[in-house]
Amino acid sequence: MSSPKTPLDLTLDGGALTAQLVDFPSVSGDEQALADAVEAALRALPHLTVDRYGNNVVARTDLGRSERVVLAGHIDTVPIADNLPSRVEGDLLHGCGTSDMKSGVAVQLRLAATLPEPNRDLTFVFYDCEEVEAHRNGLGHLAKAHPDWLAADFAVLMEPSGAVVEGGCQGTLRAQVRLTGVRAHAARGWLGDNAIHHAGEVLRRLSEYRGRRVEIDGLEYREGLNAVRIDGGVAGNVIPDECVVTVNFRFAPDRDEADAEKHVREVFDGFELTVTDFAEGALPGLNQPAARDFLAATGGTARAKFGWTDVARFSALGVPAVNYGPGEPNMAHKRDEYCSLSAIAETEERLRAWLTS
Repeated sequence: MSSPKTPLDLTLDGGALTAQLVDFPSVSGDEQALADAVEAALRALPHLTVDRYGNNVVARTDLGRSERVVLAGHIDTVPIADNLPSRVEGDLLHGCGTSDMKSGVAVQLRLAATLPEPNRDLTFVFYDCEEVEAHRNGLGHLAKAHPDWLAADFAVLMEPSGAVVEGGCQGTLRAQVRLTGVRAHAARGWLGDNAIHHAGEVLRRLSEYRGRRVEIDGLEYREGLNAVRIDGGVAGNVIPDECVVTVNFRFAPDRDEADAEKHVREVFDGFELTVTDFAEGALPGLNQPAARDFLAATGGTARAKFGWTDVARFSALGVPAVNYGPGEPNMAHKRDEYCSLSAIAETEERLRAWLTS
C-alpha cells in the first residue's frame, strides 16, 4: 500500500489513480497524509491557486469566466474491513473507499490536472470527516471559516451515484427513546420492572411503520424509520431499570426540522424521546438553469438521492448542487466494496465534455 510519503501521480488514468488513492488509507480522523499528498499534487499545477484549512484542500482556476462550478469530494473512508490493498477483477476495482468515494476524488484530480482552461471557472474541494458526526465534517468547517472559498453558481458533489445524476438528498434525524423500570435481583424479578421488556412496544411500532413516498421535481423519495441501536442492562443477575432505543428517521427534503421531529414524536407518542442529531435534506433543484444544463450534458436522466449528502450544505449556502459520481451507491461501506472502472472513465469523459464544450 502507499506510504504517507508516496506522491500522487495525476498522469495515471482514472482507474489507476483511484487504486492509488484507495491504497492510501484515510479513515475518518486520519486523513492528514492523504491531504498532504493531494495538496502537493495540486500545488504542482501552475494554473491553480491552492489553499488549505486543516485537512481540507481547495484549488481554483481564476480565468474570469462568467460561471463558477465547484467539484467537491471527501477524502475519508469508513473503517477498513480487511479490504485493502485494492485489487482488480475484470471491470471492477475492489477495496475500501473505491465507491465511496475515492473514485470520485480521482475524477476531480484528473480534471484539475488536465483542464487548465475550462469553459467555466472551477473550484476543486477535497475535505475530511464526512463519514462521521456532522460537527466534524470538513465541508461544514470550510463553510463557517471560509465561505468565500465555496462561492459558486453550481456545485457537483462527487458522491457515488453510479454515473447517474441524483437530485437533492434526504434529511436525517436521530433520537433516543428512553424506557425506565425498577431495578431488582433477577432471582426475584417480580420485585422489579424490566425496562428492556418495555422496548417491545417501541420495536412493534417500528416494525409496523410504513414510510411515506413523495414525488418532488419528478423524483420519488422514500422515507424510513428504523432502530439502529439498543442499550440496556446492568449485570447478568440484575433486572435493568433503563433501556434506550436509538432510532434514525430518513425523511424527504420537503420536511424541515420541526416537521421531522413532530412526526417522530407522533410515532412514539407516550414515550420519552430526545433528539440527538439532525441534518436537513436538500430539494433536488433540477429546475435551476445550471442543473438543467448539467443534467442534459450527463445523459438527461436523474433519480432521487437516498441518504444525506453534503449537497445540503451547498443548498444552505444558496448554491444549487447535485450528486454525480462513478461509485456504486449500493456498494458503499460494504466489506466487498467495489467500483466499475468503466464508470470512472465515463464520469470523467462526461464532465470533461461539459467543461470544454
